[in-house]
Amino acid sequence: MTKQIQKNHRTIIILALMTIIPFSFAWYLTTDPDFRPGSTNKGDLVIPVITMERTDFTGVDQFSKDNISELGGHWVMLNIIPGKQCHKVCVDAIHATKQLRLMLNKDLTRTRRAVIIMQGKQEPGFQPWWDADDRLIKVQPSAALANKIRQQLGGEIAQGSLLLMDPLGNIMMQYPPGFDPYDVKRDLKKLLRISQIG
Repeated sequence: MTKQIQKNHRTIIILALMTIIPFSFAWYLTTDPDFRPGSTNKGDLVIPVITMERTDFTGVDQFSKDNISELGGHWVMLNIIPGKQCHKVCVDAIHATKQLRLMLNKDLTRTRRAVIIMQGKQEPGFQPWWDADDRLIKVQPSAALANKIRQQLGGEIAQGSLLLMDPLGNIMMQYPPGFDPYDVKRDLKKLLRISQIG
């Protein structure tokens, strides 16, 4: 009988703790608005996100003009050419996204790649990769979007930077030059797993 009473006491204590601990944690969160659990993403969140309309992008070549609608409803890896030239680090970043998209396997169809040309207009023959990468959508942003991107990313954009855009057209994550494609893949896989769109 005594053992049964002790067992009942133990059960009551465990149930009380199971109620008190989550409640205490929730109470702590309401008193400390700056609390942020450790993030697991490898890229930097763009806060606030850069919102855009589909008309903010203009296709540069015929393939891009014909396929620019593909940027809507898909997760898009956006490489940026900030200046009039795309140096080695920029070319390497564009090649990395090409390989990265292939690494996504079954999720490949949910993603697209594009390059944003911030200045000038690169013509065919601009660089060897320009014509060879025939599945790459090449776009120029509207003046308003270009200013928004520069302001949100802190002015000068580095060669080889990568942005992620969600299916609704929100630029929401960025990666620095020399990013690890496997880090981007991990983040993308997570986003694709939880995303109900795109």
